[in-house]
Amino acid sequence: MTEQIFTNARIVLEDRILDGSVVIRDGKIAEIAEGSSAAGEDFGGDFLIPGLIELHTDHLESHYSPRPGVRWHMTSAIQAHDAQVTTSGITTVFDCLRMGSDEDGGFDRGEMRALADAIQAAERDDRLRAEHLIHLRCEVASDNVLDHFADFANDPHVRLASLMDHSPGQRQFQTMEQYTLYYKTKRGLTDEQFARFVDSRLALSARYSAPHRDALAKACAERGITVASHDDATLAHVEEAKGHGVRLAEFPTSIEAAEASHQAGMSVLMGAPNVVRGKSHSGNIAARDLAERGVLDVLSSDYVPLSLLHAAFVLADDVDGIELPSAVAMVTATPARTVGLSDRGRIAEGLRADLVRVRRHEGVPVIRAVWRTANRVA
Repeated sequence: MTEQIFTNARIVLEDRILDGSVVIRDGKIAEIAEGSSAAGEDFGGDFLIPGLIELHTDHLESHYSPRPGVRWHMTSAIQAHDAQVTTSGITTVFDCLRMGSDEDGGFDRGEMRALADAIQAAERDDRLRAEHLIHLRCEVASDNVLDHFADFANDPHVRLASLMDHSPGQRQFQTMEQYTLYYKTKRGLTDEQFARFVDSRLALSARYSAPHRDALAKACAERGITVASHDDATLAHVEEAKGHGVRLAEFPTSIEAAEASHQAGMSVLMGAPNVVRGKSHSGNIAARDLAERGVLDVLSSDYVPLSLLHAAFVLADDVDGIELPSAVAMVTATPARTVGLSDRGRIAEGLRADLVRVRRHEGVPVIRAVWRTANRVA
């Protein structure tokens, strides 16, 4: 039996902050006590929080494909991604892998399977610090999304799949102004090229979106994979999500869709960068507005790993009715429950000792140490 003691810590529990000590035995939390212990590692009043759980990050993709058309060495990209998420306090990360490609690019069939195999090989070689699970980002309007999804038919690491459609005039891109900025202006398309691009996207969506949503939701239900909706904008979208057994509503683009999703029992997820910046990068609703209405449940770092913990402190500082324990739960306990991870996400006896020591300095959290199953990894 191995034992560790952390003392003189501000322990962030689900319902309160306890000034006390934590005893860890054999990788699990064994005891939580108020007051300081005579033995153990003195935290000097630093916060002790559960290891963060990241459900939706595109961060690995930016390492693997750092420039258009560039593919980096897979193991090197994975290690760089893992190092950054772990030192941001994330001990469980769902790596997003894109399913479906089109004329806008994407990845060839087999490429994401190879990346997943490289992640699992890196785990076996003890290269990684965080635990890596898989989130399949399924572009339902793509003609080959089911083929890509089939490459993961027997992979137990797949625990989450999102159903998304980035076609113009709906969901994330409810106005052509938003879509034009994102696809035409930023990519330097001519009017003629952009018109052809829009027509193609609309045709693909009309043909494939509905049947692919149905097929993917059915496959996930059969395998016990949590299903997420993506960029829901209307009540009709929410009703559709309910019919598909969705448990996680990612990035709703209207307040009415967020409220309806929350009321239906789905966990509403928004981007932590949105919280830190105070607005959406694509011009949609601000996450803080949902927090103020009590319908924000989960945060995702999306593309900036450290934003996950930073945003929790911002919400606790700036939003009435949100204290630090409930803000931290948005990046720990609630995402764990949403995807059925019952062994982590809280500081409670019997759970995994996935823990983070953190201090505030001038508003930005400083990660001082990270443990995964009691092993120090950062």
